[in-house]
Amino acid sequence: MASRQLIQQQNRGQEAAVPGADKQKNMAVERKNRRALGDIGNMVTIRGVNGKPLPQVSRPITRSFCAQLLANAQAAAAAEYNKSLAVNANVVDPVQAQPAKKPQKRAAPKPKPEEIIVISPDPEEDKPKAKPKAKAGEMSLKKRSLTLTSTLSARSRAACGPKVDIDAADANNHLAVVEYIDEIYQFYKSAEHEGMVGDYMDSQPEINAKMRTIMVDWLVQVHNKFDLSQETLYLTINLVDRYLASKKTQRKELQLVGLGAMLIASKYEEIWAPEVNELVFISDRTYSCADILAMEKKILEQLEWSLTVPTPYVFLARFIKASMTDAKVENMVYLLGELAMMNYSTAIRYSPSLIAASAVYAARCTLSIAPAWNETLRQHTSFSEEQLMDCAKHLATFHSMLLDGNLRGIYRKYQSSDKEAVAHLPPAKSLLLP
Repeated sequence: MASRQLIQQQNRGQEAAVPGADKQKNMAVERKNRRALGDIGNMVTIRGVNGKPLPQVSRPITRSFCAQLLANAQAAAAAEYNKSLAVNANVVDPVQAQPAKKPQKRAAPKPKPEEIIVISPDPEEDKPKAKPKAKAGEMSLKKRSLTLTSTLSARSRAACGPKVDIDAADANNHLAVVEYIDEIYQFYKSAEHEGMVGDYMDSQPEINAKMRTIMVDWLVQVHNKFDLSQETLYLTINLVDRYLASKKTQRKELQLVGLGAMLIASKYEEIWAPEVNELVFISDRTYSCADILAMEKKILEQLEWSLTVPTPYVFLARFIKASMTDAKVENMVYLLGELAMMNYSTAIRYSPSLIAASAVYAARCTLSIAPAWNETLRQHTSFSEEQLMDCAKHLATFHSMLLDGNLRGIYRKYQSSDKEAVAHLPPAKSLLLP
């Protein structure tokens, strides 16, 4: 260790003895580093005019800064050239003894930006081609933008033969969903049996069919008093039957079941449902608000909140449209439909679609519309005239008993001028049971 320190001190003394040794050593190292940097491209030497290097700059050489230096060099070269032209303009040619024309000064060329190569199409392709004019029929098809469902429906209609388009007036009505209306009613037909009930009166010890009829007739009056929609009435009767079919009910609670079912149906169908206080008042304060709300909860729990079922009303609306008749026939159809729901035998025996189709058939027979059943109705209802005859005869019998019986709720509703006074019309004699 002592020998190594001694050698280092001797070397330092020798370097100090030679003047300028440190400076020469640093310059040699700097030249070596510059050559190395130049080899790997980290150092760029910009040559100016006449091969003279431009003064070094302290800022780093970036691509944009290098382009600026080149532009400055070109501008300096152009200025030098213009200066030489100006000097030569003052010299006279000794041979021709004519003054030399002074050339015009040229503007200093600006640095050219980087060229971007754009692949352009042929000139003929640049010109927009004239689109062929579409025919009126083709334009209408494009605007309608036919879907696969509508195409298949059109093909099926063509295969079944000529058919009257009852939805032609609603072609531009998006709420009518004309393209899917046939599929919707096919689904209703397949699901209508889920909301039906069997004969449940034998399982009710304190309730019979006559009590149910009186209660439904009273619900029709309440429905008319609150001016509710037709969907609400049919859903109310459906909820009552489904609840009574699954739960034994006392006689004193039968009216309460009707109020709870109407409250649920109103909340489901109406924009503004009746208040519970109004139901208490219309029941002559037989039940309290707590009783009605408790029954509402019982019905929902018993039915497991299953409220979306096809009632006869959804089929009535479609079949009346297929009948293509006036308002008088429409009100007669609704009268017969409510009579069918009020009577226990028809409400549980026939499907909702069959009740609706029979009501349309019986109404046309009542108003003597010929033919009573046509091909359009058969295609939309999927029932023949023979299939409707039994239910239609029951409806005509209920119609004949309307004036003689004690059930005045439906009669008062359809005797007004708003309903075309169809309650005063006599029943169809051809359909009355012998």
